[in-house]
Amino acid sequence: MSTITTHVLDTALGQPASGVAITLEQQHADRWQPVAQGQTDSDGRIKDLTPEPLATGHYRLTAAIGDYFAAGGRDALYITAQIDFIIPAGGSHYHLPFLISPWSWSTYRGS
Repeated sequence: MSTITTHVLDTALGQPASGVAITLEQQHADRWQPVAQGQTDSDGRIKDLTPEPLATGHYRLTAAIGDYFAAGGRDALYITAQIDFIIPAGGSHYHLPFLISPWSWSTYRGS
């Protein structure tokens, strides 16, 4: 069983992105089913996104970055940023952050 944590950093402003809506879904057959959702805190983090461990499977983590930029009165290219990933057997902790700006975004596996 695995756990997921995330945070969102606004690299254009050099600060955490608070108030970003995050959704975690798992694929079952040909459908995506919601697993968890939350909103980043003042430090850009969601500390309890998956209070229960997750089973092996195919997941996606979506950040509503377009809404975040619009709320700040900033134009942006991307509406969402999405990390599509597999949790293999064996279980582990996965920290999957989003680094965002109005014109790009990236991710990496953190610790």
